[in-house]
Amino acid sequence: MALLNGFSDPVTDAQQSFRAILTAMSEPGHLVTLNTDLCWPGLSPAACAVLLTLSDHDTPLYLAPSFCQTTLQENLRFHTGAVLTQDASHAAYALLDADFSPALLRHFSIGSTESPDQSTTVIMALPDFNGGHSMTLSGPGIKTTRTLSAQLPEALIHYLCHRPTHFPQGLDFIFTCGEQLLAIPRTTQVEVN
Repeated sequence: MALLNGFSDPVTDAQQSFRAILTAMSEPGHLVTLNTDLCWPGLSPAACAVLLTLSDHDTPLYLAPSFCQTTLQENLRFHTGAVLTQDASHAAYALLDADFSPALLRHFSIGSTESPDQSTTVIMALPDFNGGHSMTLSGPGIKTTRTLSAQLPEALIHYLCHRPTHFPQGLDFIFTCGEQLLAIPRTTQVEVN
């Protein structure tokens, strides 16, 4: 196995990353910068930090085919104990690329009314947080509205604007680019401007 570097200080770095992820989830559309030097092939530093922070033996992880590389899989297992699954419906987390099949989103767990926390959190690396369609976000964690122009895939924009389920059920999204991340949780309403 080609061992890749994980967090230099696993406890402190994971705690800092977790706080950053919580900030992003509680303030939808707000860019959060992680202080990380992680560099895994095919992953942004932020995506790598999110995976190292959130993945463990109790949270099945679905990887898009482009991420199903032996080195990545072995290092995720080594550093986090992550259980990798090919069954999207069992995934607590999913790492997708921009070429995902829109039908895949219907296979992820949306949780239940009694246990909405059983839904899947989708992690996706983006080419840029600017230059995409202008979208307005509203809902909890946003004082009035927040504007976002991240380069999201068209199918994902459509999904976010027309979510097939109602709160408290639904998918949460974490988007990464370089050392930054932002989140659009299931509580957020999205409109294209």
